[in-house]
Amino acid sequence: MLSIAWKIRRGVETLMALFLLAMVALTFADVVGRRLIGKPIYGSNDMTEHLMALVVFAGLPLVTVAGAHLTIDLFDKLIGKPWMAWWRVAVSGLVTVVLGVIGWLFVKHGLNASRISEVSQALRVPRAPLYYFMAFSCVLSALASLAIALTGPMVDPQDTHEEEAL
Repeated sequence: MLSIAWKIRRGVETLMALFLLAMVALTFADVVGRRLIGKPIYGSNDMTEHLMALVVFAGLPLVTVAGAHLTIDLFDKLIGKPWMAWWRVAVSGLVTVVLGVIGWLFVKHGLNASRISEVSQALRVPRAPLYYFMAFSCVLSALASLAIALTGPMVDPQDTHEEEAL
């Protein structure tokens, strides 16, 4: 089961990297076209907007499975060490529920966007598939949060990179 999770993680990482590469290439080409030739890429704002959403929501499951969400430890000092493990499970359970609800809301928005044929402003790209991708990302993140509630964060044992203080 763990090897399947690692394959899914590698696939999501690759997908996110491709979205990011496309966004960088588009921005570079748009700036070069705008500054050197005087002709920007038509619809680059629409494409950048969609690619930014794809990058952010492709990264959401990765952040979740690594247990790397921003956290505030307001209650950590009030909770004793023996209860800390249960506290972390409870918080992960809450995150699972919240991400599941957000995913459900994106499905609703996708269905509504399909019904009214919502499109982007310049290129007329349908928005529903983007909403469905966001929903899938939130549901995948909810499953990842549930998994780390039971097993802990999914950390790569070969990654020995440590941040150095300046």
